[in-house]
Amino acid sequence: MAERSTAAVDVADNSDETSLTAQADQSTADGVAKNRERDTDSDEVQESTRTDGSGKPSPPELHSGHKLARRYRLEECVTRLDGFSSWRAVDEKLRRAVGVHILPADHSRARSVLAAARSSALLGDPRFVQVLDAVEENDLVYVVHEWLPDATELSTLLASGPLEPYDAYQMVSQVSSAMAAAHREGLAHLRLNPNAVLRASTGQWRIRGLAVNAALRGISSETPQRTDTEAIGALLYAALTQRWPYESDAYGLSGLPKDIGLIAPDQVRAGVHRGLSELSMRALANDGATASRHESPCTTPEELVKAIGEMPRIRPPEPAFTAPPEYQRTTYQQGTYGRQAPHPGVTQPVPTPPPPLQSRTGKALKWAVSALLIAALGLGSWQLADALMDQGGKTEDPGQTQTNDGDGGNKPVAPLKQIPIDSVREFTPGGSGIQEDEVQLAIDGQADTAWITPEYRGYPNFGNLPQRKDGSGLILDLGKVKDVSRLDISMYRSGQTAQVLAGDAEVSDPSSLSDFSHELTELSTVGSDLKVTLKKPVKTRYILIHITELPVDGSADRFRGGISEVQVRG
Repeated sequence: MAERSTAAVDVADNSDETSLTAQADQSTADGVAKNRERDTDSDEVQESTRTDGSGKPSPPELHSGHKLARRYRLEECVTRLDGFSSWRAVDEKLRRAVGVHILPADHSRARSVLAAARSSALLGDPRFVQVLDAVEENDLVYVVHEWLPDATELSTLLASGPLEPYDAYQMVSQVSSAMAAAHREGLAHLRLNPNAVLRASTGQWRIRGLAVNAALRGISSETPQRTDTEAIGALLYAALTQRWPYESDAYGLSGLPKDIGLIAPDQVRAGVHRGLSELSMRALANDGATASRHESPCTTPEELVKAIGEMPRIRPPEPAFTAPPEYQRTTYQQGTYGRQAPHPGVTQPVPTPPPPLQSRTGKALKWAVSALLIAALGLGSWQLADALMDQGGKTEDPGQTQTNDGDGGNKPVAPLKQIPIDSVREFTPGGSGIQEDEVQLAIDGQADTAWITPEYRGYPNFGNLPQRKDGSGLILDLGKVKDVSRLDISMYRSGQTAQVLAGDAEVSDPSSLSDFSHELTELSTVGSDLKVTLKKPVKTRYILIHITELPVDGSADRFRGGISEVQVRG
């Protein structure tokens, strides 16, 4: 019952705490103040101080402008609860916004908070909001973490309605994979809720407060994997239905009607994706919920990741087609430039077309042109017939490739054979991957699956992110050096700026652009298919499909791309 009791604590915290209105400092950078509620999770939007009778130690007197370690200037308090407070602050050394949790050094949970923060910092997984510092000084313990002014909490996204199936699929897939990685390192969250999950402007989902948020509130669980798995199921349930899967309202969402128990999302709301509804119930089956009649419950994030992998992949919606504006001829093209506009009510004379050439000269010119056309047609027919006779009636075998034999003639060569691709990985010159768990979809032989990038906003060059300045793409490993003559690449969407490069035969484990010295195609905008046929085979083991810019995805400021299928021949 540890999992359900944790959910009950979430709801109780959310309902018992009243609003705290914090005064924003108007001098902070644009885009930071409007995101003040994002510093903390769950009840971290705005919370009130508990009464002195609660027995909890009160935090030291802190105020806007107070500076920690002569570096972190506090700007606005967004949470004050159970003896700790959370602030939006500015790192004056690096000139960036950060979040800070502060509690007295003699607080009963100070040691556990420090330990949780330092363990979380060691994980270094970019799917989690990173802990930047964990310090004890001047009778205070404080934890500094990233602040994401361009990210949106799941609770905010759900305020306008449930997520689309593809967005819900991406959310549960990315969150499950991240939590599975954390649990492999012995870390649990225990406070996963719609305010702890954020969607960045790139479309990636990130998790806030790993281990730290639970430590701040003194929450623990005897079965941490089951607790986090059920929490992921609740997130998916909320994303599909815009309802919280318990009887109490929480996180701005209405709970389920009382006395009916937990019912599947597709019974709560019409049009819910059946596979995602089933997946949510399998994750929520940990504490008395109705499990699927066909599949076993998922009790760990790793099992949830496996269940997601067995589902048919949900593809993103096709961008809506917008008809181009109707072409309008200019007044110059219409032949009215320089003319006076007609007066209303005045009948304009209809111009009379010029008479055809009826003179003797005109007739002679027509006969001359006709004779030239007849001569040209006859000459073309004779040349075509001569070419066909030279071929001796032979037809080219479509399974063969023609190559020049050096003596002025063509001779057939053996048809190219498909070269198996031993493995594939993402090209990550910036050090972090995008959709690493989906790269196999580009070589699985199925045209309806693909490696697809997240949705980037604002800029086609992967959101203009520093870690994506060299783009992304896929690196194909053929297992050993092969003679490559042709590549057939199906792009996920036309309009991507891409090129194909090959590494030297001697190169091993390439990771940067400098490792791929052979330019098989120039960097250019490509269509839905990119076919590369080489005049001379290249000896290589590694091939890079390099993408630098993505096409528009639905609206003018959103971009997404990817690769559907790759075949190599030689």
